[in-house]
Amino acid sequence: MEEIHVREPIAQANRWVVKLGSALLTDDGEGLKPEIVARIVSMCAELLASGKEVVIVSSGAVAAGLAFLGWQQRPKRLHDLQAAAAVGQTHLVQAYELAFKEFDRTTAQILLSHDDLQSRERYLNARNTLNRLLELGVIPIINENDTVATEEFRFGDNDTLAALVSNLVDADALILLTDQSGFYTADPRVNNDATLIRECYVDNSSLDSMAGGSGRLGQGGMQTKLRAARFAARSGTHTIIANGRTSDVISRAVAGEEIGTWLRPKQPSVKAKKQWLAGLQKEEGRVVIDKGAAEVLRAQGRSLLPVGVVSLQGGFRRGDTVLCVTPEGVLVARGLVNYDAVELGKIKGLSSAEVAGVLGYAGDPEVIHRDNLVLL
Repeated sequence: MEEIHVREPIAQANRWVVKLGSALLTDDGEGLKPEIVARIVSMCAELLASGKEVVIVSSGAVAAGLAFLGWQQRPKRLHDLQAAAAVGQTHLVQAYELAFKEFDRTTAQILLSHDDLQSRERYLNARNTLNRLLELGVIPIINENDTVATEEFRFGDNDTLAALVSNLVDADALILLTDQSGFYTADPRVNNDATLIRECYVDNSSLDSMAGGSGRLGQGGMQTKLRAARFAARSGTHTIIANGRTSDVISRAVAGEEIGTWLRPKQPSVKAKKQWLAGLQKEEGRVVIDKGAAEVLRAQGRSLLPVGVVSLQGGFRRGDTVLCVTPEGVLVARGLVNYDAVELGKIKGLSSAEVAGVLGYAGDPEVIHRDNLVLL
């Protein structure tokens, strides 16, 4: 008899984020399929009955809206897409609500935008609300707020959103359901020699070349799933990539069965505040730092001091998010700056003891405190 290997960290995971794509829920774009939603919900209900917690990140609003509006082609105009999302989101949430009702479970709809996770206050509000819903046994159904999101400030894909939600709720595990059996060494549809990677540390650099370029397995495909897994790993979250059409896929994955690809976090989790900083996708400026400062930040986890600043870019204000880069443009860290651009321009390169003499008041000794800084 074949020996069964159980993924112990996965089998012990209590809080799960389950991400579902549009192709799965709409049967490759043919409209929202309630029977598919019911199948997914049945597996999630099984998890809940075993005492585990579940957060669902669900695509499908736009695709469902197109079907209900009778639109055969996906529109190109942003307002048309937003209108489709508004129509489809109602039907999407209703499908989940009806399916969970069969198991006497209550759902909650949460629509998030990039700005919700950009703002520290709104980030904490979302975190507290989600944690309270989970305490109450309610299943959050999360989607990007496509009705108001613009191209400039979108998450871009729900894989990324699911990863950031994993950080938000300190999830133990994230499962990304796709149309592939997992992460392959190459595209299995065009390369017969492609093999499934069963298990790998998420920071393994060889995965980048395997994820593909701009094809179907690239943008919106395995590249985004790999990036999402790396985002999720910042909070110590394990990621499973598996085929959403596989029988009992969620139940089997949660049981620790060797299904799909298991991308393991190698580094310990970081504090919630640093998870938020790491997930931000918009900065107000850049602070160019010298080699010594870069080494101190990376190797010793210390704060950035004025003496290590070479130059700066952008008109940022105190409390804004900035990138720390080397003179060659290499990204080092992201953090919340204690000085505006004008002030920092006056004190760059100085010791902390000299700041008061230049500015006329005693400012913070750090340009960015280590508690407000995360390495990239």
